[in-house]
Amino acid sequence: MAKMTVAVFFGGMSSEHDISCLSAATVMGGLDRRKYDVIPVGITRSGRWLLVRDESSLRDGSWRLSLETAVLLPDAEEKSLLITAADGTVRKVRVDVAFPVLHGRFGEDGTIQGLFELAKIPYVGCGVAASAVCMDKLYAKALVDGLGIAQARHVDFTLKELKEGEVHAREKVEAALNYPVFVKPTDGGSSQGVSRVDRREDLFEALLEAASEGTRVMVEEAIVGREVECAVLSTIEGPKASGVGEIRAAAEFYDFDAKYSNPDSETDTHPVFPEGKEEEIRRDAVKIFETVGGYGLARVDFFLENGTNRVVFNEVNTLPGFTSISMYPMLWKEAGLPLPLLLDKLIEAAFSR
Repeated sequence: MAKMTVAVFFGGMSSEHDISCLSAATVMGGLDRRKYDVIPVGITRSGRWLLVRDESSLRDGSWRLSLETAVLLPDAEEKSLLITAADGTVRKVRVDVAFPVLHGRFGEDGTIQGLFELAKIPYVGCGVAASAVCMDKLYAKALVDGLGIAQARHVDFTLKELKEGEVHAREKVEAALNYPVFVKPTDGGSSQGVSRVDRREDLFEALLEAASEGTRVMVEEAIVGREVECAVLSTIEGPKASGVGEIRAAAEFYDFDAKYSNPDSETDTHPVFPEGKEEEIRRDAVKIFETVGGYGLARVDFFLENGTNRVVFNEVNTLPGFTSISMYPMLWKEAGLPLPLLLDKLIEAAFSR
């Protein structure tokens, strides 16, 4: 049987560029080369698409020095990458399936998914609408509102509204919420631009920091509890939930540094929960995945509130991390799907969309 050609897209123009490279290295290391011919396509921070010949270059970043470009054609009859060599010669390479390993904007927000749709190339992961909705936390919250699943109370600001100044911002937040609060861009990822604010004097600076990472800003009440995550995977029988993992952050919250730089942060794939709570979280994860129109994969994040054991929805990640410390592949490994088999399932789902 002929091998399938898989184009893996990584890097990208978001603040999560470096994490995408680490995730892509894991994914490409897990793809069974007896089944797949893999074409790595790296997208630089400035948006240039490069053909990457040496997969080990993802670790040190030298892939960005490639002199060959690889651009996906939107032509539905071609279904090809247009590759331009250093000497200017051009060739087309047919692609069977696209595997985006892009986190954040221009990769997890429906933009590149739209390109795959135009090209009529099967692709891994959620579609245009679900990707866009889940990338914006306010839209995701609005959809989940009707499910009877608890969420943190919040207020939001447009960038224009923030120009009204610090006094207006404080009054709006303090009319609805008590300190401490969390300030975050509505359409950011990996906790970039997220701050915990304990004093009103620090609020406006946190709002401006979040505004630098997104198009709108959200302020949420602080939920004191355990941070838990559940992986969802599309199957022929419908979406299935993994077990539930717990994050033990080595900081006051699971920010970007705690996720990727602090060795004291821990992930537990076998946490102990009060009776019935793990099943509740798994049910809620599938319910949310279906409500937002998820497909292929997503990681749904919750809090388990201290004292009440209330399950509180946090957010949906439609292209969760695939690094060596990422919860999504770890949870499925615990459920009996090691990485190569998990990737097979994701690619199978791309063709069953």
